Amino acid sequence: MPTLRALECLVAVLDAGSITEAAARLHLSQPALSHQIGALERELGTPVLERLPRGVRPTATGRAVLADARAALAAADRVVRTGRAVAGGGEGTLRIACAESMTAGLLAPVLRAWHRHRPGVSITLAETTSADALVTALEAGEADVAIGPRPTRWTGHAELVGREEVVVALAADHPLATRAAVPMAELAGLPVVHYHPDNGLGGWLDEEAARHGTVLSAVMRTKQAATAAQLAAAGLGVALVPATALTRTFAGALRRLKPALHRDVVTFTATPSDPLVRRFRADVRHRGIALPGALQGKLSSAPR
Repeated sequence: MPTLRALECLVAVLDAGSITEAAARLHLSQPALSHQIGALERELGTPVLERLPRGVRPTATGRAVLADARAALAAADRVVRTGRAVAGGGEGTLRIACAESMTAGLLAPVLRAWHRHRPGVSITLAETTSADALVTALEAGEADVAIGPRPTRWTGHAELVGREEVVVALAADHPLATRAAVPMAELAGLPVVHYHPDNGLGGWLDEEAARHGTVLSAVMRTKQAATAAQLAAAGLGVALVPATALTRTFAGALRRLKPALHRDVVTFTATPSDPLVRRFRADVRHRGIALPGALQGKLSSAPR
């Protein structure tokens, strides 16, 4: 297969009309340039140049391959420019898989900044309801980086973003709203807006409740943590909701569990050295886990 250097020499010679001039433009010696042309002719099995007393001109083969030679050089140049742009974080495609509860509170501000400062990067987002589904997306090559609770079956690279608090969401006039914090045991027998079995959060909360000798009684189930919070605020029951699933406009009351309940939030990937993945993970880590000020106020204003 012809080398790019040989094609570059052919194009330079035909543009200059002279081997001497082409060698000067490419900063090559004339023998080195002639060697490249000779290698190309051996590869093709026929001459590409006709040597004249003064200069050169293309043979029929030289004319036939010139356009493709130019196209190959242009494509190679695009490869280099694109690769450098991606390495610099300015272009490329990034496929993100994220736990649905973390899209609005954690991920949206990062995505907004990327859209503003890296418009050349195309981003796709897939939301899941379990850490296992995030792992599956990575293992299937459907995502470049995942963000969610620390998965149990991932052995690859992972970085801690922060520890996320799980809080009690309830209607503003709910009896528990008069409490500064709610022991898990006091949720026994209360109607709970719980999670669909497909959402791994539900099983984890059941395990945590069992550790405190409590069984959560589901009055209804949803796959979305944000929905659970809104239903609780509407008075359908209480909900245990990760902080990142809450919006600043949440209308209900929020109370901490006693003792407080947290879970690790991590980014994990099979390609930690990829420049876009590395930059994105750094931005998510810099963003960290934090409740909006309005929600912090709801927690801090709880009765003492």
